[in-house]
Amino acid sequence: MTTRQLKLGAYFTGASVQGDSWRHSASDVDAGWNFDRYRHYAQTLERACFDALFFYDNVFAATDPATVERSPQAPRWEPLVLLSALAVVTERIGLVASVSTSYSEPYNVARQFAALDHLSGGRAGWNVVTSTGGGENFNLDGHRDHGARYERAHEFVDVVTGLWDSWADDAFVTDKATGRWADPARLRVLGHRGTHFQVQGPLNARRPPQGWPVISQAGASEDGKALAARVGEMLYTAAQDIGEARAFYADVKARAAAWGRGPAEVLILPGVMPVIGRSQAEADDKWGALLETRDAGVVLRALSNYASLGIDLTRLPLHATVELPDHIPVTNSHQSRQKLLVDWIRNERPTVQQLYTRWSQGGHRMLVGTPASIADDFEHWFSTGAADGFNIMFSSAPGGLDDFATLVVPELQRRGLFRKAYEGRTLREHLGLARVPNRHFA
Repeated sequence: MTTRQLKLGAYFTGASVQGDSWRHSASDVDAGWNFDRYRHYAQTLERACFDALFFYDNVFAATDPATVERSPQAPRWEPLVLLSALAVVTERIGLVASVSTSYSEPYNVARQFAALDHLSGGRAGWNVVTSTGGGENFNLDGHRDHGARYERAHEFVDVVTGLWDSWADDAFVTDKATGRWADPARLRVLGHRGTHFQVQGPLNARRPPQGWPVISQAGASEDGKALAARVGEMLYTAAQDIGEARAFYADVKARAAAWGRGPAEVLILPGVMPVIGRSQAEADDKWGALLETRDAGVVLRALSNYASLGIDLTRLPLHATVELPDHIPVTNSHQSRQKLLVDWIRNERPTVQQLYTRWSQGGHRMLVGTPASIADDFEHWFSTGAADGFNIMFSSAPGGLDDFATLVVPELQRRGLFRKAYEGRTLREHLGLARVPNRHFA
């Protein structure tokens, strides 16, 4: 057994379908309103000893007719509501939700995650996102500027973590004999006045069991890496090339070191979508079946829009070589995904068909293979400084999820790369992260 083991997260959107094909026979189509679906997913992952399940979220829905008609992008669960329900039907798995720093208020976010951490017994995690859009739903004419969003995010995190430290761990004495409920000396009022926020405090919640819920983050632009290095503990990334993944891994850990943080305090989990068969032929057949039920227009439109490519891939024949404009303006949305996809297209000169079959519609790496070949790939990335683990995007749910839990996880366990049982109860314990001490009280 190796002392260092992979971390595994499970990626969900809170929508009705996971993966790239809602028409696939192994895909549920009602998970967006049927809680029993997500209960099954969470309990299956917990039996497989996953570190955490993670809910990506956004604060808008597409309105163009083509997307509305063909893509199950709405409805989706509000992630903190869904995770609160999952907290009472699971016991060990971590529960991570994306909540926007661009379109939320720090006091509400601090209170909600403190409550989730108590409800789950110390399994909560906050994925700090600046959002890829949605300002029009929050009294604005459009999306906040990229740089301003990240400036706001830094201050937002400072306020939230400051509120979590409002009370010492032993502040509430609750002594019936003396009538003493709390020790006023164990309270610290935040009194924050900054560029974006004015928050007096204190938080009207007991300090979270983990000290702070785990802070995850998913930005890989320059602004995103700066935020990740300063505050991120579990980083979700997209990488197609192992060399680029190693460069990102080294870069972010070096930036974190400049903040006095050790390499084990920042865990990097690239996203990957596996299609799994007991043989390569079976895996290829499953991939073919997925492609048959996949909607090329939906996938290509998602890639065009999500990465702001400057062209509409759906207007090109599948055999055509993808030709990008000489100059592509930097997007105000997902800058790191734009760079990843643009660089790959310019280096590889793919056809539309090659792009379509190589990438998931979210822009993540796809693997088609056996449990052994997928474990080989994971082990290579893990052992050569490209990843601390992986965030798994299932090709379908429950089908692809069950395949990973029953086929790949046992192979990783056989190699000593992944746990066979949970050693602790909190998400921090799963990840090997220390409980955060209160900055004000020993």
